Amino acid sequence: MEGKRENVDPTRLSVEQLSKLLSNAYRQRVPEKQIAADLEAGAPTNVDGTINLVVYTAWLLQEMHRGD
Repeated sequence: MEGKRENVDPTRLSVEQLSKLLSNAYRQRVPEKQIAADLEAGAPTNVDGTINLVVYTAWLLQEMHRGD
């Protein structure tokens, strides 16, 4: 019997869900602490505190190129 798959809305992710999703995509652990630090550094969130994957990714790319 297979485990139950969680339905995930990529526009409304919790820190835990985003950590799992990115860890699976990168095949290396992306800790929740790292995402929380990004949020403290100004990464955008939805009004309810959830994270939009596309907006978060765009923010990460912008941060990578800051200072170039």
